[in-house]
Order: sequence, then structure tokens, then C-alpha cells
Amino acid sequence: MRQYTDISGKTRLVAFFAQPAKHSLSPKMHNLSFSLLDIDAVYLAFEVAPEHLKEQIQMIRVMDMLGANISMPHKQKCIPYLDELSKAAELVGAVNTIVNENGRLIGHNTDGLGFMQSIKEMGLDLTNQTMTMLGAGGAATAMIAQAAIDGVKKIHVFNRQSRHYPNYQEKLQRIAEKTNCQIELFPLENQQILKEKLAESVLLVNASSVGMYPKNQESPIKDASLLREDLAVYDAIYNPRETLLLKQAKEKKAKVDNGLSMLLYQGAAAFELWTGHQMPIKEVKNILKNS
Repeated sequence: MRQYTDISGKTRLVAFFAQPAKHSLSPKMHNLSFSLLDIDAVYLAFEVAPEHLKEQIQMIRVMDMLGANISMPHKQKCIPYLDELSKAAELVGAVNTIVNENGRLIGHNTDGLGFMQSIKEMGLDLTNQTMTMLGAGGAATAMIAQAAIDGVKKIHVFNRQSRHYPNYQEKLQRIAEKTNCQIELFPLENQQILKEKLAESVLLVNASSVGMYPKNQESPIKDASLLREDLAVYDAIYNPRETLLLKQAKEKKAKVDNGLSMLLYQGAAAFELWTGHQMPIKEVKNILKNS
């Protein structure tokens, strides 16, 4: 197993660009993986202000880095500085992973891949099925786009009618047009429509901030009777590990999981893009659970 003393002049760099960046668990995941697989690379997190993003992206080429992870507030703003986008990144309009292919920077979005792998781990096959999504922001869009690419038949999306609502509607319509998936946006305030659409669904996903601090004592589902045993529930939040929504679903004996699995599998997809090797999932999962 590689040690930090093995870093040499040939060691390749992978970066995490975000603001803030110091909270990230990604350095633990990737550096452990490099070490276990004896890959001569190191992963470091950098706080990058928006006004410095262009120069930092260019440094991926200049320093011959393997690539980078991109997080808020840069997921959309980095796109003009890239040479190409994957299908998922193009559909979502956001990038979380950059791969340096001989000086060409390719933007990917592995959030959706991480989500879909998490759903498989729950024992669900969403092919030709119907799901309901709470939230329509960046993370939700990535999950929706990959689900549509992977063969989900219908996705009912619920979001509060904020000033962003028309933009969400336009974005989801574009994804629907480029895939074979039926995607509709509904106001979360309409509980009757929510009840009807949940009755059609095999999976409920929370991609909103409800359940996370300071709303950690709240659930996006106000009426727990809308949940049932055969409606699996996935909450993209992983702090806290068990949200009120997941507690509600467990009381109905439904299958549940939290966003820690998505963090793991989106990282694993990025790792494979950079290195061509599969991340050692078991070992990485253990450090995430204890972080």
C-alpha cells in the first residue's frame, strides 16, 4: 500500500474545486483508493473563488493533472472553459467531474450515476417504472437526467413555486425531449396531486434541503399516510444519516437509504474516469460510515 512518503516527481494530482471546500469527504475517499490500488496520484481540496475559476481550470492542463471534482458554486460556471461534455453533463447543464484527456478537458456529471447505483444497491430496478422526485435543483436534475437515460418511464417532480419554477420547468422539458422519459413538474403545495403521483410510484426521492440543518426536524412529506411499504424512499441528505422522512418510511417498513451511498458511487464513477480502475468500494464505504 502506498504511503505519503511515496510521493515523487511523477505523482499526478487530482483536485477538488469549490467554495467552501474544507468540509469535503472526497480527499479521504480518493487518497485511500489511490493508496490501496498503488496508483501514483494524490487528491487535494482547494477553496476557489468564482473570479479565479477560469485560471484554476486552465491549471488542469498546464499541470497535466488527471482531472478534478467541481462543486458549488462552480458546477455550471466551469462549462465555458471545457472542451467537451458527456451526455449527462449536457442534459443537466452542470459538471461535477473533469477528466484531462491529453490536454482536452471533458466535463462529466457523475451525481446521477451515483444515484442510480445507490438505487440498484437498494434492490430496485427502475426500468419502465415511475418515480417521484421532491426538489428540482442541481442535484435533483442530475438524478432525473440519469434516471431518464437509464430507462425510467415517468418522473413526477415536485417543487415549491419559487421564482426559479419556470426555469425548472424549461430544464425538465428539455431532458424529457432528449430522452424517452415522461417528466412533469408540479407545485409541491398541491398535496392532492402529490398523493395521486405517489400512488403511481415505486420510488420517492427527496432532493430538497428539508431534513437537513436547520430543517432537520422537518419532513418534506407532511402526511405520513402517503407513504407505504412498497414505496421505497431515498433521501439525498446524509447529515443527519436518518432524516425524519426516512424514519417515517421505516415505520411503514419501506426500503430506505440516505445520500451517503450517492456520495460514494458518484466518487467511484469519477475515480474510474480518471484512472481506469474501479474504486475499492468496501474499504471506502467503511471510512465514510465513520466520518
